Amino acid sequence: MKSDYALTRAIPATLIPAGDSVTLAEGTHAHVMQTLGGSVTVRTDKGLFRINREHADALSGFDLTKLGGEVAMGDAAEFSEAAVWAAMKTCFDPEIPVNIVDLGLIYDLSVESTATGGHVLEVKMTLTAPGCGMGPVIAEDARQKISALPTVESAKVHIVWDPIWTPQMISPAGRQALGLE
Repeated sequence: MKSDYALTRAIPATLIPAGDSVTLAEGTHAHVMQTLGGSVTVRTDKGLFRINREHADALSGFDLTKLGGEVAMGDAAEFSEAAVWAAMKTCFDPEIPVNIVDLGLIYDLSVESTATGGHVLEVKMTLTAPGCGMGPVIAEDARQKISALPTVESAKVHIVWDPIWTPQMISPAGRQALGLE
């Protein structure tokens, strides 16, 4: 399976783990490290970068069908808490091949019904390390995906640090994916 590509045009990307927005130049050679959650993590001679789905076609010859992470948001007939959890399971730390739910990063989900029959969601999540600049990127990814669910009127994802995340918070499925069991 091919994993090395050259960019056919300049594209925006996010520097990992700093979280800085950058532009990768046309012709940049990129090695695909991970294709989870609808984005691509690549390694270049300048470091690791996250490329969003809408720019992945700039990886010359990259098979876009390898991008997962989309939940059929509009297909759900009605809202459910299970659908919220399923949507969050399509979000990944770009350095770790386990979703944020199984990684143990989601601490709380609050669902409030509104007078109009809609829903207001609030999520508390943490990160594997307090200095990770990717936190806002991951949180926004989760917010966008749960906001797209039927009848969601608003969604907020708050990054919290209490309790401190530890590897013991990884679910059995996450531990298996990481080879820890």
